[in-house]
Amino acid sequence: MPESVMVFAPSPQLTVTVEQVGDDEQEIHLHAGGQGVWVARMIKSLGVRAVLCSAFGDETGRVVRNLILDEGLELGAVDVSARNGAYVHDRRDGQRREVAEAPGRPLSRHEQDELYNVALAEGLRAKVAVLTGVADPQILPPDVFRRLAGDLRRNGTTVVADLSGDYLTAVLEGGVDVLKVSHEELLRDGMAPDDSIPSLVSGLFKLREDGAANVILSRAEHPAFVLIDGEVNQVELPRLEPADHRGAGDSMTAGVAATLARGGDLAEAVRTGAAAGALNVTRHGLGTGRADVIAQFTTRVELTPVPGGGAVPPPEPDRSGHMSPEQLAEKVTHA
Repeated sequence: MPESVMVFAPSPQLTVTVEQVGDDEQEIHLHAGGQGVWVARMIKSLGVRAVLCSAFGDETGRVVRNLILDEGLELGAVDVSARNGAYVHDRRDGQRREVAEAPGRPLSRHEQDELYNVALAEGLRAKVAVLTGVADPQILPPDVFRRLAGDLRRNGTTVVADLSGDYLTAVLEGGVDVLKVSHEELLRDGMAPDDSIPSLVSGLFKLREDGAANVILSRAEHPAFVLIDGEVNQVELPRLEPADHRGAGDSMTAGVAATLARGGDLAEAVRTGAAAGALNVTRHGLGTGRADVIAQFTTRVELTPVPGGGAVPPPEPDRSGHMSPEQLAEKVTHA
């Protein structure tokens, strides 16, 4: 298989940003946006081929499609009647403020089938597939993600997912090799009662129990946690002053996928993803960064034991042969 990644991004968005240039001049910028676009953009920046599988329709769809192609990203495109979403941001005062948003429209059953077939074909050609969500959950039913994850994994493609809510539940049922999730999403989805270390560790093992072989948990300004091969570590990296907080998680997902597509192991993938995410927040473009700078920064990223626990010791099974996530968290806390 070639070193390539299929990025499933059902409905990219058109982003319009108003910027202040000098005292009396303004600029309006048009970009393709949405989680999948940002992930694919960073994968390409890291020198790995990325194929974005998406649906495009109506005026916004035509504009978004051309903007993506202008960036040099490859597309597995499906023409649909449903429009793509759009949003307008005002950044003239240095802060990003939403002015207006028009959500995308749901895909019909036929359009869903066409998009699924394109994504499946491209995913089977790739070493790695990344499944990303949509801004409006009405666009695509969660079961599409369950089927796609399962079909790709059964046929040898490594599946990376960056999802939440019903999409997360669905993809866990299908099975995923690497799941990236934020601690806010973990709390919102009821996977952890609070953001304490024992609760988050418990949530990591609950996700593994539900279908994620390995888990990366981002924690805003705090070091991320990773569950790899049954061990929990935290990701330590130098602190940088952010220019724009958005996009760090998507860049981390992209760095993981690109490294795995090149044949790297998961620990190396996590370090690369953390470096890509950390450096992305020093820029004003989402999913952007220089591969050489990221490679250099990767050498400064370390996986270290979680405070109070470090690597999780082998669980002590109960009569059924299993240990609950709460018992595992308790063991980490008191180790």
